Amino acid sequence: MRLKKPRVTPIDESQWSDSVKETLRQIKVGQGAVPNIFKTLAHHPDLLKRWLVFGNHVLFKSTLPARERELIILRIGWLCEAEYEWAQHVRIGKQVKLTDDEVHRIKVGPTAAGWSEQDKLLLEATDELYKDAFITDATWQGLSKLYNTQQLMDIVFAVGQYNLVSMALNTLGVQLDPDLNTSFANT
Repeated sequence: MRLKKPRVTPIDESQWSDSVKETLRQIKVGQGAVPNIFKTLAHHPDLLKRWLVFGNHVLFKSTLPARERELIILRIGWLCEAEYEWAQHVRIGKQVKLTDDEVHRIKVGPTAAGWSEQDKLLLEATDELYKDAFITDATWQGLSKLYNTQQLMDIVFAVGQYNLVSMALNTLGVQLDPDLNTSFANT
C-alpha cells in the first residue's frame, strides 16, 4: 500500500446517512461485508451514487467478455500501483478464468511471452492509454479486427474508469479489506 493508513477514514455502517444506506443496500445484500472503497466514498453520497452507475456499467454491463475486461483492469491497476484495485481484481480475474501464470504476466505487460495476439493487443492498448491517453493506429487497427465499435469503446472506458479508481484508492489511502490479505508484489 502506498499509504499505511487512510487519509479518508471509511465510515462505519452505523454512521451512514439514509442516502448512503439506500445506495449501498444492494452491495451489502450481494457481498455481505461492504468493501472499504464504498465505505470511504460514503463521505460523498452524491458522488458515490453517480459513480456506481458508471462503475456498474464497466464491471457488469460492458460488451467485453469478462476475462478480457479483467485483463485490462488488472493491467491498469498494476501500472497505477493500486494495491487495493489489484487485490480485488486478482480475485475477480481468477473467477473469470485468468490463470495464476497470466496474472503474473500481466505485471510484465504485452511483452511477456505467452500472450495470444488478442491479449497482447488489449495489454498494449491499456499501456498506451496509461502512457499517452491515446491508442495508436496500429493497436486500434489490430483491435478493430477482433472487436466491434461498442467493445472498442468499452476498452477505452474500462481503462479510464480503473485509472480513475486507482488514483482515488491510492490518494485517499483506501486500505485492503480483511479478506484481501495479499501482497501486491507477490501476487
